Amino acid sequence: MKMYRTTLVALAALCAPVAMAQTAPKIKVGLMLPATGTFAALGTAIENGFRLYVAEQGGKIAGREIEYVKVDDESDPAKAADNVNKLIKRDNVDVLVGTVHSGVAMAMAKAAKDSGTLLIVPNAGADAVTGPMCSPNIFRSSFSNWQPGYAMGEVVAKKGHKKAVTITWKYAAGDESVRGFKEAFEKGGGQVVKELSLPFPNVEFQALLTEIAAAKPDAVYTFFAGGGAVKFVKDYAAAGLKKSIPLYGAGFLTDGTLEAQGADADGLLTALHYADSLNSPRDAAFRLAYAKAYKLQPDVYAVQGYDAAQMLGIGLAATKGDISKKNEIAEALRKAKIDSPRGAFTLGKSHNPVQDMYLREVSGKENKMVGIASKALADPGRGCKM
Repeated sequence: MKMYRTTLVALAALCAPVAMAQTAPKIKVGLMLPATGTFAALGTAIENGFRLYVAEQGGKIAGREIEYVKVDDESDPAKAADNVNKLIKRDNVDVLVGTVHSGVAMAMAKAAKDSGTLLIVPNAGADAVTGPMCSPNIFRSSFSNWQPGYAMGEVVAKKGHKKAVTITWKYAAGDESVRGFKEAFEKGGGQVVKELSLPFPNVEFQALLTEIAAAKPDAVYTFFAGGGAVKFVKDYAAAGLKKSIPLYGAGFLTDGTLEAQGADADGLLTALHYADSLNSPRDAAFRLAYAKAYKLQPDVYAVQGYDAAQMLGIGLAATKGDISKKNEIAEALRKAKIDSPRGAFTLGKSHNPVQDMYLREVSGKENKMVGIASKALADPGRGCKM
């Protein structure tokens, strides 16, 4: 009997490594997104998009199951360093996915660069993330703040407008979007005569709308998102400015906000890397799958979350699921043509998407594509040394 038991123990010991080898540990994804405040809906859409892609792969990426660790970043840069370090040091996540607010994303990029943790940014367009803060382990599935601003600057100049006023929140995203607009608009012969701003997330626009009325520009360019975008569009129309001074914006002005903006948004032109009427087979399949899964229509934030997961999938496929092979993951993504619902895109030298910027017009509850604002626009990646 004793010999029998010894034989069983020996067999169990021999089998244990085989069983362990067959069950690879889960990939821990740290989702650092806003769950409360102005950008809460944006964070939800990003997470939905990410989870949809994973679900389409049978719940695994490159054969590895996904475990999610979630943190509400509250769109608060003051809490960002603590939040991201908890994910890296306490929760030992394999990859960081976040966020919406550019100020929070900067802290995430610093922590990722210092620790070597893989970071995929599914929204925040802070130019520095793929500029001076660029790193082989940092990627973006969305845009740089410069891109939609620059594209709309080209459009507004081509329409023959000569004088423009800009208005935004005084934070990285707003400042950089306005700089992109100004660069293209002035290159096209226009002049920005006044740059107006207010602290984030302040939505008391009345005094600034009075200044716009007094300046009498040919056009207004704006960057707002979420709840702030809703109120700005409604206040702009209520002040009577919509009828006299055309309003143009980065696409976030009208993305995910049309239901609340109602008729006040009708006819607004925006520039963004996604639109509601692309009518490609890839986008149609994505929109149907998203609507079935969440009983909602997807927006640009959902697309960016979906593509963040898709990019992770491309990287891990190249390493047969080995998240530690960062150089091979980076190499695979640099060579990839990512089959996005927005249209295929590649990554530039600083790991920012090279993508079409669509000109969209609000019609009913849709941001309908009416043209290409800028074809295959690459962020200049100023300051990136990689």
